[in-house]
Amino acid sequence: MTRLSSLMVWTLLGALVMAPAAAMAQAPAKPGQVRVQGRPLVKPEEVPIPVPSGLQIDIRQQMRQFIQSITTFARKHRQNFSVITRGGLELVIKRDPADETRFSPSRAYIRSIDGVMAEGLFFDKRVFGEPPSRQVQGPKIRLAKIAKANGLRVFVMDFGTDAKTVDESHRLNTALGLVSSAVHAPPAELNSLPPYPRRPFSENSSSVNSLAQVTNFAYLADSSAFGRVDEFAMKMHGTNFDLLIVDVFHGRTPLSRQAVETLKFKKVGGRRLVFATVNIGSAASYRYYWKTNWGEGSPAWISAPVRDDPDRYYVEFWRPEWQKLISGDTKSYVYGIIAQGFDGVVIEGIEEAYRFFERGSQEPEELPAAAAAAAPAAAPAAATPPQAAQ
Repeated sequence: MTRLSSLMVWTLLGALVMAPAAAMAQAPAKPGQVRVQGRPLVKPEEVPIPVPSGLQIDIRQQMRQFIQSITTFARKHRQNFSVITRGGLELVIKRDPADETRFSPSRAYIRSIDGVMAEGLFFDKRVFGEPPSRQVQGPKIRLAKIAKANGLRVFVMDFGTDAKTVDESHRLNTALGLVSSAVHAPPAELNSLPPYPRRPFSENSSSVNSLAQVTNFAYLADSSAFGRVDEFAMKMHGTNFDLLIVDVFHGRTPLSRQAVETLKFKKVGGRRLVFATVNIGSAASYRYYWKTNWGEGSPAWISAPVRDDPDRYYVEFWRPEWQKLISGDTKSYVYGIIAQGFDGVVIEGIEEAYRFFERGSQEPEELPAAAAAAAPAAAPAAATPPQAAQ
């Protein structure tokens, strides 16, 4: 074969190989199909909600029942008292005992609460300000959609410090119909408002009387950095957030009823909601209920200390003694929150607790996506219960 003939053969073979690719690139897109660099973009398969190893359905059901008992108790004393759960999104579904890959909405539980809060849906805190992996994000988004479809208000706490991340978080969450706040530090360290934006997204002058009307929120784990109680209340009064979420205590003492009432008004004059946080998965040695002779194993329902927070201990949350401290009577934590005039509560420490006991009272090598909710590390022991400050 001559050199010219060989060249013609190779040219013909190259044309035959490239023809299908060229045809695909030139073929018109189907209706609704997205093309990238001339090729149709194939939508990735939806990531399934994984079945945790060592799943114990009873442990999660015990947590659901505990939360339901809290809402029943709270609404007995104030009918319109609202409850949001932070973390533990998996509780909105119940798995089929015969096939744990099958699940349906946990309707009794969903009807007992008003909203859920997810962390790091689009920007995580493990690698601060970076998107979570697809394996972590996919199930979270599915669970958030299930919660929303079943009538719950879904709040998201993303993490980031630069304006681009904050803006993108707001855009992505808004597209899903979720209410978001991008914060500048892990939740337990939040003692100041985010530096950006200087004014909340969707700022408005309207009075907010229910979670359905909330378009933005602020979360503070420690208010003591703002000065005295009255100084903190007035500084928050100078903002226009629809919902403020704060700790019951300001340093060593509970916020006064007068301070809570001041917090309920925006700078523009409209009314807003003010919620307090309560951790039901762990007990803190700096809280008013802690007794001097308490410690790991004494009483028996106090378990191991929480990693990175040795002053806080996991508790067997299904035990009546602990549940009574949280919402058993008029001396309980939740009753104190109601007596102080708060509009609702954000229940924390949920996922960390049930995962800890599912693992046989062992923490994982790395914390799950929703990290342990801890109270301010600087807060010393409180001498009085929340309801003492009137």
